[in-house]
Order: sequence, then C-alpha cells, then structure tokens
Amino acid sequence: MATTPRRPVSAMDAAEALFKPVKKVVAPAVEKRALPETKELVSIKLDSAVLHYFQDDGPGWQDRINDALRAVVEANPKD
Repeated sequence: MATTPRRPVSAMDAAEALFKPVKKVVAPAVEKRALPETKELVSIKLDSAVLHYFQDDGPGWQDRINDALRAVVEANPKD
C-alpha cells in the first residue's frame, strides 16, 4: 500500500512547505451595542420631498429628523 509521506522528502518540497501561506482563522464578528442616547452613523434612503422638508429650515436637519422619529417611537412604545 503506497501512501504519501507526511513530511516532504525533497529539499524543494520542504522549502515550499515552509513558505506556503498559512490559513488564518477569522474570529467571529462581535456586535458592539451602542450606549444609550448615543448617536450612530447610519445610511437610510428617504423620499426627496421628506428630505427637502427637513433641509428647508437650514442646518440641524438631521437632528430634526431624529426628533421626528423619536416622537413616533415614544408615541408607539413596544411592549
């Protein structure tokens, strides 16, 4: 029964085995929970009319969108 040796027999095979890239084990991604009342950077798609409505009042439009969404959340609490 012919089996291949576990160790390289020739010097060339030994050298190639030494320089062969090692497969790195990737650690599973850990989801970090945000602190309460901390703003997170997200990307959402909004209708252009909604975006213009909030942007027409000038700077601070992102805070106004956040306040409007917070009012919806407070008006409809999940139990």
